[in-house]
Amino acid sequence: MSELLDCIEIGPGSGAEPTASVIWLHGLGADGHDFEPIPPVLGLAHVRFILPHADRRPVTINNRMVMRAWYDILSLDFSGVREAEADIRESQAQIEALIRRENQRGIPSERIVVVGFSQGGAMALHVGLRWTERLAGVVVLSAYLVMSETLAAEQSPANSTTPMLFCHGSQDPVVPVWLGKAAHDQVAAASPDRPVQWYDYPMPHAVCPEEIAEIARFLHERIG
Repeated sequence: MSELLDCIEIGPGSGAEPTASVIWLHGLGADGHDFEPIPPVLGLAHVRFILPHADRRPVTINNRMVMRAWYDILSLDFSGVREAEADIRESQAQIEALIRRENQRGIPSERIVVVGFSQGGAMALHVGLRWTERLAGVVVLSAYLVMSETLAAEQSPANSTTPMLFCHGSQDPVVPVWLGKAAHDQVAAASPDRPVQWYDYPMPHAVCPEEIAEIARFLHERIG
């Protein structure tokens, strides 16, 4: 297995031992610093937040420019295959390695939430549906479902009832809101017993204070 991804770690404070972990995945072209301001305002002093930096790779839709990305995006056409499966598999393994490290540091999977925005949200959903041990929850922000054709064969029975929170901007020009809602609906249909929540906000491809408040509520409910 390759080396662990470089990460930013935040909390818990005052030398306290964490009792839960949140792995928060950034979007295309960003890095772990992108969401660094958010953990301190969530009111979860006992939680270790892990903000990894994705590997750098050329991205086809950005003229093959090299940037941090969880996978290459091959096309802007949402009707066909847009993502490089090999990249998704590689990033899946890297994120799963971070979960295993938290297990080794004393945090069981059932006390871990995976959060992601845009590409990172797609990866949080991809991993959350497939991880072999029950997670505390999954948060999918302005994202969509990748590799949907493999879901039936690969989804994890252990996470068939893991709660998931989907949030999206109704004015998103990058990942259309209908694509995020389709992911929510597909996940709900695949596991009817799963608690799944959907919220949309009048915003573009971004986050807003109301959304952050909803994420905080979800995290407090799952690992508070």
